[in-house]
Amino acid sequence: MKKDNQLQTIITQRGSGILLHISSLPGDYGIGDLGSKSYAFIDFLCKAGQTYWQVLPLGPVSSVFGNSPYMSYSAFAGNPLFISPELLIQDGLLSENQIPDQHFPEYNVHFQDATTYKQTILQNAWQSFCANSPPDQLKQFIQQHPWVSEYGLFMALKHHFQHKPWFQWPRELSSRQPDALSSARDSLIDQIRYFQFEQWLFTNQWLQLRSYANSKNIRLIGDLPIYVAHDSVDVWANQQIFDLLPDGMPSHVAGVPPDYFSKTGQRWGNPLYRWNSKNAVVREALNSWWKKRFARLLQTVDLLRIDHFRGFASYWSIPAHEQTAVHGQWKKGPGKQFFDDMSTHAGKIPIIAEDLGTMSPDVEKLRNDLGVPGMKILLFAFDGDKRNPYLPHNHIQNCVVYTGTHDNDTAVGWYLNPDIPANAKKQAKLYANCHDDNPGSFHRQMIYLAHASTASLAILPMQDVLGFGNDCRFNTPGTTQGNWQWRCAEKFITNTLAEQLYTSTEQFGRLPTA
Repeated sequence: MKKDNQLQTIITQRGSGILLHISSLPGDYGIGDLGSKSYAFIDFLCKAGQTYWQVLPLGPVSSVFGNSPYMSYSAFAGNPLFISPELLIQDGLLSENQIPDQHFPEYNVHFQDATTYKQTILQNAWQSFCANSPPDQLKQFIQQHPWVSEYGLFMALKHHFQHKPWFQWPRELSSRQPDALSSARDSLIDQIRYFQFEQWLFTNQWLQLRSYANSKNIRLIGDLPIYVAHDSVDVWANQQIFDLLPDGMPSHVAGVPPDYFSKTGQRWGNPLYRWNSKNAVVREALNSWWKKRFARLLQTVDLLRIDHFRGFASYWSIPAHEQTAVHGQWKKGPGKQFFDDMSTHAGKIPIIAEDLGTMSPDVEKLRNDLGVPGMKILLFAFDGDKRNPYLPHNHIQNCVVYTGTHDNDTAVGWYLNPDIPANAKKQAKLYANCHDDNPGSFHRQMIYLAHASTASLAILPMQDVLGFGNDCRFNTPGTTQGNWQWRCAEKFITNTLAEQLYTSTEQFGRLPTA
């Protein structure tokens, strides 16, 4: 019943929140983490009258995937870079002199430096744990979270084979022959336990943070990418549920077809699920994996934004040998029956449907049949068409309005972007009843429109709360360099900013109702 009530709250009660990924929090250790600065941000949200904190996917990232949180080694694991050294000291796993003295930039993440630094700290914590802590703590965690066993083995093998993808490992391991797996578990036991230890730390720290957020009436919105990376434990350990060839390579891959923005579409390269398999064993295994995935995510967050929601209605299937997305075809997704099946296991799952772009009737029907809110992006609204669904006067109550997302220009960056037509900028200003041409105040007009919208929930990227330009943009789709690095310096998260945000939130009836 609790999950049902959370979903119902989004639909019927006005609220607002901020989008800020964990990596973007301030702090002294090279990347945002789950320590004191995350607790301080929750306190800031309370002062600002907010109800929600939205983050991006929490899984481990890799330079191989451009450090994208949407291409992780695991759909279940947490990013060990988010583990707080402060909390390790507090828990007695480290002393202060075991934290190397190193200076990091205040405004961005240097992933390689942060990774090397955090690995040193975590190895110190592991040695301390092995020497002083009862092993039953870790053993109990593994028993309660069965996915950790496969994750630990996968990561140990990946490091053993110098980070090669699993489909380039020796055949007996890539195909998961039982004798080879058993031998690997025996020979790599220490490395396996270390990676399991990381997940124990992450889970403990995250659940403490979630408990604190909930005690302050802040709800956490997580992010669920519909697809997983080919080089992931999810695919390696569950090959039968993915559209793979006998050698482990995909037969068809995910993407989206050509559209107004791209003449060749987008070829993402993720392996596709075997939604339409005629084999009942495969279908049951696929459903079982998804049930476990939802269960894990609902342990960590209160609501889920499902990225590429349309893929559950119909998905674009591209032959793997194709270099672009042009020669794909639409295939039928699992539809409402899938969510009905999930609900029998986890209750009615609280979902925000990422339904951006051109939606076909089957996608709209699925969203409406499920009764879940879709997304409205203000920066997509100003094309001169008064019927544009992103314009606030066309919003419905059961939706979530954003000024922009992690993939967009910032609001000020959009206004300064020379590629944006002047008429669009003029329309945006006039729509907010603003007649100046000051780009520095544009974020305030977008916040005004978001909070004034009839949408039940309004979410603001932190960059737009602060009025930052595109030098603080988080991600540029279609590029692999320079993304996911922005950090919010502590000096910007002020009581004055909280008071300003509180005033707007209160004005439009979005304060928490307890």
